[in-house]
Amino acid sequence: VTLQGIGTVDASGSRTVNPSSSTTYVAVAKGPGGTQEASARVTVNQPPATAAAAGPSEEELFARSVKDLYFDYDKYNIRPADAPSADGDARFFLDHPNVKVLIEGHCDDRGSEEYNLALGDSRATSMKEALLKAGVEAERIKTISYGKEKPFCSSDDEPCWQQNRRAHLVFQK
Repeated sequence: VTLQGIGTVDASGSRTVNPSSSTTYVAVAKGPGGTQEASARVTVNQPPATAAAAGPSEEELFARSVKDLYFDYDKYNIRPADAPSADGDARFFLDHPNVKVLIEGHCDDRGSEEYNLALGDSRATSMKEALLKAGVEAERIKTISYGKEKPFCSSDDEPCWQQNRRAHLVFQK
């Protein structure tokens, strides 16, 4: 058996081919009974894009781009120094219209549980309002308050308390 453009193959053998584009192969078999010809078409499709070629996922971009906001003691208004972070977060959401977010309101461990739940809610709502004002759709934003229940840091000092007074943004699908 001869495969045109490839060479000979045993009558009961096989041959691996790796064409770079779609190709029709013609096989010619010659023997005591005569000559027979047949063709086979091999279709080559482009391989699917790999994740590396496609670039980072929206979740990876979210983790790199979106920043938490921090608050002063007993306050829920966005500090002027943190306004650029809030603006950057809003730009990210405007540039990625399929991304949703959960904004968690957190507090340090001083004050009652009820008070801190209310303050955490005000902090999450403050961040939500900043996103809404920038043009992010309300249906893409959810809020929750954890008050002092999920601290980031557990030391009893001002640097730790500052890290716990935050609006934490969480990627949502």
